[in-house]
Amino acid sequence: MFHEQSFRQYLAQERKVSQHTLAAYARDLDLFIEFITDRYALSAIQQVGHTHIRAWTVHLLHLGNSSRSVNRRLSCLKTYFRFIKREGLLTDDPMRKVVSPKVPRRLPVSVPESGMRMALEALSGRMDFRGLRDRLVLEMLYGAGLRRAELAGLRLGDMDEARGVFRVIGKGSKVRLVPLGPWLVRLLELYLEARSAAHPGALDRLFLSNAGTPMTGSGIYYVVRKHLSVLGTLEQRSPHVLRHAFATHLSEKGAPLNDIKTLLGHSSLAATQVYLHNSIERLKLVYRQAHPGGEEE
Repeated sequence: MFHEQSFRQYLAQERKVSQHTLAAYARDLDLFIEFITDRYALSAIQQVGHTHIRAWTVHLLHLGNSSRSVNRRLSCLKTYFRFIKREGLLTDDPMRKVVSPKVPRRLPVSVPESGMRMALEALSGRMDFRGLRDRLVLEMLYGAGLRRAELAGLRLGDMDEARGVFRVIGKGSKVRLVPLGPWLVRLLELYLEARSAAHPGALDRLFLSNAGTPMTGSGIYYVVRKHLSVLGTLEQRSPHVLRHAFATHLSEKGAPLNDIKTLLGHSSLAATQVYLHNSIERLKLVYRQAHPGGEEE
């Protein structure tokens, strides 16, 4: 016996997982039980050892499942065996000796400098409220590495043009000061003039919608997606891609990682190190393409 029904009741009644999670766990457990009964003729949970779980892991990988997908299924087994042990049906958890497959790190999608120039130049002739606002949205996401929610939350009082900085409230209500480049100061002045003309007496939120209401995260996403569409080969067209481009380009130009961390508002250096990795991968590509021995194995 494998006590599948008792496990499902535990998930639904004690863990109170969603129906989606419950269905996924039930499916993963059924696949595992089917594998060990067919291949090893096991009939009880007490017969299962870590070698059977490792064999199932290898089987899933050979079927073409990604490491991420296999780890999700192993997560189900971890919960299952903890439950079985809690019920007194096992004295030792076989999952303790199972090593999860390594998941390749996903490098953040970025925009090349030439692509950013193209997207921004397409807006350079627009001097009306919408054109200036859209350009400022792109420029501040890329020029300051802001998150979408941070940009949406900016207020007029957060700008200190004289000092060339602005105040950002990030995750966990952490406040940081971000520098305003000279081009951003000038663009901000032009936008504020157009904003006052288009929506006099509007609220103090910096970015306004076409109707004069505070711009939402969805509105910012739409603006970015619309103007990055000129870059047909780009995998993703979200505000976060511009944040990635900001950090990646700083790293490629030799900016210290600690300074990039501070500008992004990261709480730990580990979150910022992915941009250094991105730069190393680019250097490897340059080496392979340019060095006479770069293509040799």
